[in-house]
Amino acid sequence: MRTFTPKTCLRRTGWPRSSGRRLGIVIAAALLCAGLAHAEDCVPGDTGDQIDTEEMKVTFEDNFDDLSVSAWGPGTRWIAHTPWSGDFGGARFANPELGFPFVVTDGVLRIEAARNAQGDWRSGLLASVDPKGNGFSQCYGYFETRAQLPLGPGVWPAFWLIGKDRSKSTAEIDVLEFYGDKPEGYSSTVHVWHRGGGHYSDFSRIEVFRDARPTDFHTYGVKIDSEFIRMYFDEKLVWKTKTQPEHRQPMYILVNLGLAKDAGEMDVPDPSHMFVDYVRAYSVR
Repeated sequence: MRTFTPKTCLRRTGWPRSSGRRLGIVIAAALLCAGLAHAEDCVPGDTGDQIDTEEMKVTFEDNFDDLSVSAWGPGTRWIAHTPWSGDFGGARFANPELGFPFVVTDGVLRIEAARNAQGDWRSGLLASVDPKGNGFSQCYGYFETRAQLPLGPGVWPAFWLIGKDRSKSTAEIDVLEFYGDKPEGYSSTVHVWHRGGGHYSDFSRIEVFRDARPTDFHTYGVKIDSEFIRMYFDEKLVWKTKTQPEHRQPMYILVNLGLAKDAGEMDVPDPSHMFVDYVRAYSVR
């Protein structure tokens, strides 16, 4: 989201900046600033099915010319775990170390899944906010990655978003979930996980790999506005669903190479690799 310093807010709102004014004025301006940021970024309305990234404003971009990642932050573009410290699937997400699970070469990120010396599967995940919420998130807009996906039983690469406010529910958008033993397509799902145990979901199977190949680079994207969540493959609309109230908030980005929960019983290629050319977010207004 766009952020404002108190001085910027004072200029935008007309509050006086004199050092002799009481601290309460600055605090009030800062609070108003937060409201302005939310109002600007969460403008309601239907933005339509079309996208043109050349006409959009880039709000986040990692072209993987280098890699800014740490186990838990702060101060890096990515952390290597879910901010709520929860692993899933058949591999543990590893702290970054030299050569594993992340390697950047010629502007492409390689995420590796492999067994360690004890025979346990480990792999890599990137999240754009840390456990304190520091980092990149955005309310509405277009989010996209360009990636190559691995084939083989048990491999489970994903590109997804989570809402920052998890106090009452977790808003999740799975832009891409690919299962390497089902290479003809991928899955897109919208979830709301309620704290009381309720669950909303809407799902689509995107059968696009009959003519294209998952092991080639393709773009996987989602556009969110107050009315619809729209999924795109190579920047062409493939599915849309109604935006739920829980998704009308800032969302942060995750990209990972996971393994199926029962990967230990499968003949998973060791190692397996997911390649990511870039991750970007855009504002659409």
